Amino acid sequence: MLAHVWGLMAHPNREWKQIQSERETVTHLYAHHVLLMAAVPVICAFIGTTTVGWSIGDSRTILLTPWDALGAGIAFYIAILAAVGLMGNVIYRLARRYSSHPDRRCCIIFAGYVATPMFMAGLIALYPLVWLCLLAGIIGLCYSAYLLYLGIPAFLGISHEEGFIVTGATLGIGVLVLEAMLAVTVLLWGYGARWLTGSV
Repeated sequence: MLAHVWGLMAHPNREWKQIQSERETVTHLYAHHVLLMAAVPVICAFIGTTTVGWSIGDSRTILLTPWDALGAGIAFYIAILAAVGLMGNVIYRLARRYSSHPDRRCCIIFAGYVATPMFMAGLIALYPLVWLCLLAGIIGLCYSAYLLYLGIPAFLGISHEEGFIVTGATLGIGVLVLEAMLAVTVLLWGYGARWLTGSV
């Protein structure tokens, strides 16, 4: 399944057709793609915050212990998995008013693969400079937007004209979800991990 990662990056139109032909289930999507890809930013952030540490502006570097980072990482991982399901349901509600009426399964699978560049952007958390992580997140978001735009007609069967509205609305909601996750992430990885683990 991870072969789709390269395909979505290198030739997304062809890969969307390949993914559509497989008719996979949501359970299969999570087991073979989302659970693995969502671990990329979590593991990288764990390594980065325990070996390099967060540094915001000229303030001191915040270095977490492995135990503190573990609690934050579990919460972060659960949030990512939930966000994929949430965005799949958002796409389903937005798309069902159009002629093709994609089902909920398709929309959640679509959301899981659209998030792939965002997962890959998490690699930069190995060296967690805030500005660098934000830059990587913006690049990942832009490529996810591109996959979204290409995939709506190729995977969901909605025309480009109709799909433009779905793309715009999905991106708007997705950015809000992403901003909320980034805010929570900074709190968890930078300041709040000790509260989660009860070490203070």
